[in-house]
Amino acid sequence: MTTTQAKKRGFDRILDVIEKVGNKLPDPAVLFLLALLATWVFSWLLDGTRIQVPKAGGGFDEQLVANQLSGAAIVTWMVNMVKTFVNFAPLGVVLVAMLGLGVADKSGFISAGLKKLLGFTPKALLTPMTIAVGLLSLVAVDAGYVLVIPLGGVIFYAAGRHPVAGIAAAFAAVSGGFCANYIPTALDTILAGLTQAGARIVDADVAVNPLCNYYFTIASAVLVVLVGWFVTDKVVEPRLRRLTVDGDPNEMPKMQELSRQEEKGLVAGLVAMLLGVVVLAAACWPAGSPFRSATGSLTEGNPPLMSAIVPIILFLFLLPGIVYGYVAKTFKNHRDVVQAMAKTMNTMGYYMVMAFCASMFIYAFNASNIGKLIAISGANGLQSLGLPSSVTIVGMILVCGAVNLVMGSSSAKWTLLAPIFVPMLMQLGISPELTQAAYRIGDSTTNILTPLMPYFPLIVTFTQKYHKGTGIGTMISIMLPYSIAFLVSWTLFLLAFWGLGLPLGPGSSYTVGG
Repeated sequence: MTTTQAKKRGFDRILDVIEKVGNKLPDPAVLFLLALLATWVFSWLLDGTRIQVPKAGGGFDEQLVANQLSGAAIVTWMVNMVKTFVNFAPLGVVLVAMLGLGVADKSGFISAGLKKLLGFTPKALLTPMTIAVGLLSLVAVDAGYVLVIPLGGVIFYAAGRHPVAGIAAAFAAVSGGFCANYIPTALDTILAGLTQAGARIVDADVAVNPLCNYYFTIASAVLVVLVGWFVTDKVVEPRLRRLTVDGDPNEMPKMQELSRQEEKGLVAGLVAMLLGVVVLAAACWPAGSPFRSATGSLTEGNPPLMSAIVPIILFLFLLPGIVYGYVAKTFKNHRDVVQAMAKTMNTMGYYMVMAFCASMFIYAFNASNIGKLIAISGANGLQSLGLPSSVTIVGMILVCGAVNLVMGSSSAKWTLLAPIFVPMLMQLGISPELTQAAYRIGDSTTNILTPLMPYFPLIVTFTQKYHKGTGIGTMISIMLPYSIAFLVSWTLFLLAFWGLGLPLGPGSSYTVGG
């Protein structure tokens, strides 16, 4: 027995314990309800606790933990219940996108396209391809969750690999590595604006370039692909061999050769999709396009294009799905198209139950201000330790990763933490750009571990298609190796960047005034 083998078995035992303990937890929907009750109780116990939230212009905005068990709070919660559920951010995104994806799936268009893709993609390269596409999908904000992650399972299953490994690899990229990318996204602008506001607490003339971390995020994308590839093929998929695929055989992608009719349908569907992309590009091209922001940008300044991504996904899959269905003879009339949509919605019932419970908890948690209390207490605790600069950066990453477990929104977290961390580290000579890069690591790597992340219930639903017994513990044990590997390697990667003096991005530095 080698030491490496012993360590692997020991790590496997740890993951097995996590899975068993996690699966003894109640159903995810009930877990959210219990979290709601806990929030109510803690908000009552901490009622009136003062929270000093730093303001961009200097000084503090005093807020209080709000008791959610008071009569007024309970009535407000009940009055807003329907609106809270309907406005739950992932709900509409998922349901609308799944309508188009459902037609493309039920018609056979997606399955036919994947079979062709697998015809020239080596099985061994499916993992890096899935992760790379997952990172690229982040340009379209939520598209990765509703498109790439389920397709990861389909691609792996069709290739004869474990489908849950495909879901895990895609989930790791879309959620665990979402702050790494090859091209700029709206997140770069949002974070830079918040970082600049925090820096101006110390220096009113500081300007933070939205691309201040661009070189680092490009390099990080390569790192995430390589690390995710290793973890999937060497750690996660070997463990998943004991997880039986017991989903409905009729819903699984088949690997038979495409018939001539299916070939014609695939060509027609791809042409229809290409025409849709051409029409979209033509609509976006003019300088005065309504898809552009007030500044004329398609990516910055909150352009309508970014907000319309989900409807675009709907139409770009609905149209080729219909065309494929009619040409390949899998659809006979419009009723078959409607039935495909209805069948897809039938599979989303469990997700909608979990989404309702999750929305109720998240509403109460945000209204109580407990998340702010946790975030600011952690940051202040780190500041009080007075550690060396490099150790402080590592500590900041760990604090942000811990806060990430209870507070999902990236911009909301940085809105709270930037006015604390940025000026605090500037006093130690650390630049705002380096502080923001460290935040991005902590904000990414633990997303895949928390059931409180709004899309976590959806990932459980996708996985249950292939293994009906999937629970919270199963998902956490599957994703934990990714989280640890990303957190450790990405942190060391940033320290290496810093040590070698490699630029984080255009106009960036590692020290104040550097």
